[in-house]
Amino acid sequence: MTNWTQDNAGTGEYAEVNGINLYYESHGEGRPLILLHGGLGSGEMFGPILGQFTANHRVILVDLQGHGRTADIDRPIDVRFMADDVAALIDHLGLEKPDVVGYSLGGGVALQVAFRHPQKVGRLVAGSAGIRRNAIYPEILEQQGQVGAAAAEFMKETPMYELYQRVAPRPEDFPRLLDKIGQAMAVDYDFTEELRGVQVPTLIVAADADMCPPAHFVEMFALLDGGQRDGGWMGEGRPKGGHALAILPGVTHYNVFMSPLFATAALTFVDAAE
Repeated sequence: MTNWTQDNAGTGEYAEVNGINLYYESHGEGRPLILLHGGLGSGEMFGPILGQFTANHRVILVDLQGHGRTADIDRPIDVRFMADDVAALIDHLGLEKPDVVGYSLGGGVALQVAFRHPQKVGRLVAGSAGIRRNAIYPEILEQQGQVGAAAAEFMKETPMYELYQRVAPRPEDFPRLLDKIGQAMAVDYDFTEELRGVQVPTLIVAADADMCPPAHFVEMFALLDGGQRDGGWMGEGRPKGGHALAILPGVTHYNVFMSPLFATAALTFVDAAE
């Protein structure tokens, strides 16, 4: 399996925000961009493509609740709580409307930041993050139903386990994290109405062989006024809120986050604001 991480010079710190001791790293210089990792990972997941983001941006890599170097606290794993953590970190760092880019779990968190704290965000990229649980392929939902502490032994050969053992404040908490992730994935959700009303310019990104069918991400784009008409010679027919859609070729849910295509799509979108 491809190694997620690589050495990237950056500074790591902790911020006491929203009741959690949140770990984050700062890399590069320029307009701030917050990068949010996927479930059972950490900011290190973006190692292979981090250089693309840091070329012109100050990138803040966040380790979400219970992941990476951020210890768990006594609350469920929930994208809404984690979005509030990110919003509190934005205030803590004094950032002026940073762009937020997230993948999978981090994509869901990014969307919630836009739903719950739109005034704090510049542009948003939500990668491989659906808005309805029932949009996920049935066989994947079945696999997710098996995630729990009992699976810890079977995961010892995975990059997720290796990363957690290497960096977590309490490496022995891995089974607990699996339990909480499993519980979170079992909860039904539907954020259709929240997405329909989003005020932050948003790019929906997905792999062409993702955890949900491409049609679901097209549906999300339609909720953002996308795909309703021809775009026009001057772009006058594009979605009214400045939203966009990218389906990336030749990648899956499990490698899209380290594809140069992901970084290119995200940066093309966020840099269009300049």
